[in-house]
Amino acid sequence: MDAAAFPEEIEARTATELDRLGSQQAVVALTDADLDAESVLRAAARSERTAAETFAAWAEAETDEAASRTFAELVDRERDHYDRVVAELEDAEHADGLDPMHERLRDLETTVERAAGLVGRSLVGDRTQLQVVNFFVNEADERRADLFRELRADTKAGVETGADLLAARCEEGDWDRALAVAESVVEVAYDDYAETLTGMGLDPKPLC
Repeated sequence: MDAAAFPEEIEARTATELDRLGSQQAVVALTDADLDAESVLRAAARSERTAAETFAAWAEAETDEAASRTFAELVDRERDHYDRVVAELEDAEHADGLDPMHERLRDLETTVERAAGLVGRSLVGDRTQLQVVNFFVNEADERRADLFRELRADTKAGVETGADLLAARCEEGDWDRALAVAESVVEVAYDDYAETLTGMGLDPKPLC
């Protein structure tokens, strides 16, 4: 296993879940079916702030100084994302809330686990942000679509960041543990997505 093969293996293991997380129903689940620009922006802002808080907790708890610096850089990135999304809103008020994926991420205790969690979270974020881009394309709001294209590119870069951390720190046996962690992060995100849609009377299975 190496930095290139790790995310490929996770994508193969969770192909169905990632495909469904990247369907058009992603925005429905993200906004609890409030399909207007304001609701999408507020949901996106909440996601960015939650991610910043997760990475800040990692950076503070991390005993590996290089990994701590990496996580601190992610905090800065996510805070910048949050500020850019909030700038699109009339006010910055939005509901707080810790989703199950970030609950899982905050339970991770070692550098290897956190790096694997970063890969899983980034794969999920890449899919859901694609549908935010598509939402604004369908709204003929190309400026906001471009904004989320930029945020998505940053999020996708987290896959490589996490995989590189793993490659530098995984010893014999660590790769299997890392695979299990990353896979579980995707599965938790998918289960939350599916439960949200099912609660609305929608089937999470069809791909759009």
